[in-house]
Amino acid sequence: MELKPWPEVAAMVRTLRERGTRLAILSNTTAAMMHACVKASGLESAFDFQLSTDHVKAFKPDPSAYQMSLDAFHLRKKEIAFAAFGGWDAVGAKAFGHPTYWVNRFNMPSEELGLFADFTSQNLSSLPSFLKST
Repeated sequence: MELKPWPEVAAMVRTLRERGTRLAILSNTTAAMMHACVKASGLESAFDFQLSTDHVKAFKPDPSAYQMSLDAFHLRKKEIAFAAFGGWDAVGAKAFGHPTYWVNRFNMPSEELGLFADFTSQNLSSLPSFLKST
């Protein structure tokens, strides 16, 4: 309930917000767990939406989970960039139609599912340039 963000996350979230980027969390955790972790991180005001897959009764990579982002932001799939920690999540978002940024912190091999993230990095440092390119 007090999961801490990776070291560069808070600064990156602030940078993106300052640039006018709207942000959401889409999590397979319960809403209560997600809200507690976000509150403990001190980033609760940074996100426009905190989306729990509990709402759709399906876990990512089920398409109904990613559909929550479209419903929340009222945008098209290609207009919502998706940053994922797990390779499977990046591939799920890519299959759904989102531009994807895989934060591969542990240099894991790509999932063997026939799809790949649009961009892969070990941290969020390239995320702003990725967002500009999408």
